[in-house]
Amino acid sequence: MRKSLLITFFSACFLASHADEGMWMLTDLKKQNAAVMQDLGLDISIDKVYCPEGISLKDAVVHFGGGCTGEVVSAEGLVLTNHHCGYSYIQQHSSVEHDYLTDGFWAKTYAEELPCEGLTVTFIDRILDVTDYVLEQLKKDEDPEGLNYLSPSYLEKVAVRFAKKEKIKTDDFTVLELKPFYGANKYYLFVKTVYKDIRMVGAPPSSIGKFGADTDNWMWPRHCGDFSIFRIYASKDGKPALYSSENVPLKVKKHLTINAGGIKEGDFTFVMGFPGRNWRYMISDEVEERMSTTNFMRDTVRGVRLRVLGEEMAKDAKTRIQYAAKYASSANYWKNAIGMNEGLVRLKVLDRKKAEQERLLAYGRETGNDAYQQAYDAIKQIVAKRHDAVYHQQAIYEALMLGTEFSKVPDTDGLLKALENGKKKEIDEAVSALRTEGAKFFNKDYSSEVDRKVSKQLIALYARLVPAAQHIGIFEVVNERFGGNTDAFVDACFDSSIFSTPEALEAFLAHPGADKLKNDLMVQYARSVKEGYRKTGEEMKAETNAYNRAHKTWVAGMLALKQKEGKAIYPDANSTLRLTYGKIGSYEPADGEEYLYYTTLKGVMEKEDPDNPEFIVPDKLKELYRTKDFGPYAMSDGRMPVCFVTATDNTGGNSGSPVFNAQGELIGIGFDRNYEGLTGDIAYNPQLQRAACVDIRYVLFIIDKYAGIQRLIDEMTIVR
Repeated sequence: MRKSLLITFFSACFLASHADEGMWMLTDLKKQNAAVMQDLGLDISIDKVYCPEGISLKDAVVHFGGGCTGEVVSAEGLVLTNHHCGYSYIQQHSSVEHDYLTDGFWAKTYAEELPCEGLTVTFIDRILDVTDYVLEQLKKDEDPEGLNYLSPSYLEKVAVRFAKKEKIKTDDFTVLELKPFYGANKYYLFVKTVYKDIRMVGAPPSSIGKFGADTDNWMWPRHCGDFSIFRIYASKDGKPALYSSENVPLKVKKHLTINAGGIKEGDFTFVMGFPGRNWRYMISDEVEERMSTTNFMRDTVRGVRLRVLGEEMAKDAKTRIQYAAKYASSANYWKNAIGMNEGLVRLKVLDRKKAEQERLLAYGRETGNDAYQQAYDAIKQIVAKRHDAVYHQQAIYEALMLGTEFSKVPDTDGLLKALENGKKKEIDEAVSALRTEGAKFFNKDYSSEVDRKVSKQLIALYARLVPAAQHIGIFEVVNERFGGNTDAFVDACFDSSIFSTPEALEAFLAHPGADKLKNDLMVQYARSVKEGYRKTGEEMKAETNAYNRAHKTWVAGMLALKQKEGKAIYPDANSTLRLTYGKIGSYEPADGEEYLYYTTLKGVMEKEDPDNPEFIVPDKLKELYRTKDFGPYAMSDGRMPVCFVTATDNTGGNSGSPVFNAQGELIGIGFDRNYEGLTGDIAYNPQLQRAACVDIRYVLFIIDKYAGIQRLIDEMTIVR
């Protein structure tokens, strides 16, 4: 039945009732979406969007750093992405003396562009449907636990086999990624080129790039210039290379044309990017589980962590810069979790899920197929059985792994083993390795005093959230030696551990001892946190494996049902290249309220609050507004556009995605969703879900009129 279903579905063309829903595979556009997109307004051939045999818009869309999207906007490898996507690199280059977070950064020459250690930009060269090949390999390979069909390590081996068979050459810069789709009912192989010399070119000050910060995050209307600029460098022969001062800007095979002519309500748009994760095929029990475990922990734990970090960051500039990226990363999905839980209740998503699953169960009964009922019953039982373990694992992850930085002290097992063996050469090598890892731990963005204060709050919070009988092993020490006083335990860690300060570590390494390592409280804590997380995973292993098998059947059933109902079908997001489309449009968040589809610089001035760091407006921006010095980037009525919303189906990972008009020209950069649309990761709502985008005219205005970097404007291909 599954094979028949796939053949029927993947050769069909669906006309969706809400064509703005869907994270579409580029390989399916021509047979499945082209007609709908052109009916909605697409004014170019679908081959110009994606063409497996030639150059297309796809070739100017890149995976930025593995977690965001970017777009190439010049022949010399200039890449636009979001300010928040480049934030950690802006922060890494910042110091009290050169505070690029506060002041912004603009390279006036190639020589001033700053290398970003560890940053990559990845192009997708080919996308291959390898379902038949993978199924053949699954049949012939040994699989004692029945897990190969989802195993990343197994699929990596299959990818290598396929590449060898098809004579696809790989190296450190040309890599393969084989992933399952539709609950492992289908498989695609991505052939990718990775560039590893990426340099920071420009970024507005946070008062522009993060204007509104946490208050406005996930909200509409928005007024932030959420963009930053980087450049891809390559060897002199144009090949990917590690950083070298001899490298040159990459001569790309495709860059985007920018349209500065403006937008209007009802304009057709499409977005390409790398959406991270969504879960559109959950049953209602899974939604409830998500609300009470992952979302609950993010809300509860991160709220405490952010409060303490915020207090410490407000004390001095050094701490603010040190923790800026960590704070922003934590805050992002803290507010997401709050908004998602509110929306799931307000929009009655559980009721929608229950109605959806009942339709599939009824369809199974009508067709005499009880596999869907069996899968549904299995998922319900699994979710109920694993709840406590999921809850506990999320508590460990949020409070102890993410929250307490000293849970990441370097592994000392190698040195301990060497000390117990007593072989000088092994000891010297282990000491050298630990010294190197210690330097990484005590990096410029770590403060032991901040970690001490945050850890006191979060370890105590973990103890309250999790029943005492389930506490990780280190709590035996907390109870026996410190009478259950977690604050006293944390103080002892920071007062006595070899990892309490760089000096303490160096003193220990000068005279290392096995007993000292065995009794070190930070070492014991870090080991206990890792072991606790691993143990909760082991507790769920049988349920996880059973869930994956049941989910595969359930998704196959949803595909069959949606096909019967004539509805659109697409795989859940999994950080692979997708396309989504919809129209620019205002929306009504509640009765009697309407949010326009655009915002202007006037709104920035109206939100200004010099006493609130989230709403400070730079003097130069105020002067440009006062004099209406908007250059050629103003709207036809003279106002300066800032942001707009469009009804495309975006999620995390789409940050930095190019927003195209009907002609395939760049009109904006996606950076967020609206609060009312946060349930979209689980259930899309076409009336309410919107993607928030920076208007490309605001980007150009900031580069040109605010920063005065004409060389970047001259690099770009701009039409009006």
